[in-house]
Amino acid sequence: MTFPTTTFIFIIEVLGTLAFAISGIRLAARKHFDWFGAYTIGVVTAIGGGTIRDLLLGAPVFWMQTWMYLAVTALGFVIVVWLRRVLTSSSRTLYMFDAIGLALFVITGIQKSLVFDYPMWVAIIMGMVTGSFGGVLRDVLINEEPLFFRTDIYATACIAGGLLYWGVLLLGGSAVLAQVTCALTILLLRWGTLRYGWHLPIMKVDN
Repeated sequence: MTFPTTTFIFIIEVLGTLAFAISGIRLAARKHFDWFGAYTIGVVTAIGGGTIRDLLLGAPVFWMQTWMYLAVTALGFVIVVWLRRVLTSSSRTLYMFDAIGLALFVITGIQKSLVFDYPMWVAIIMGMVTGSFGGVLRDVLINEEPLFFRTDIYATACIAGGLLYWGVLLLGGSAVLAQVTCALTILLLRWGTLRYGWHLPIMKVDN
């Protein structure tokens, strides 16, 4: 595991942690949680997916290696308190920060899996887990239907981004190009879902 790679993972995880923490705390604020409850939801949102990923990969759990992630979540809490009127005025702000966190965490999930010498198909699944499962835990705790299970393109966006990541590498592209392509794909699909209502076919059972 080289220093540049671990540094990259750390930077992306910190940025993703901030974005997901803001989305979780912002949603908790709309549910009128107290400060401790809101911070807890922010922590769960920010570290939930990465924790599950690391346990599955047999890697040291990332947030247990440094206090930085809890501090970044606290920064997200301060941002929401400071800008609460702006951040809680529209549902679009939740989706914006959630989409950013999703894109960043899918990248770090894929990259970390590759660092630990797992095949690309495992890395794509771990990217989806890293990006999606913190939000699932958040929504369950606040009694919301998880975005993961709605008709919105959410987990599918993670997989699509991961597949394009793989495709860029197979075509000889750089890791940076693969990561940017992955992130932009996820952001585009999430934007299309919110702007145009893109969704997968709904399962229906005839009575």
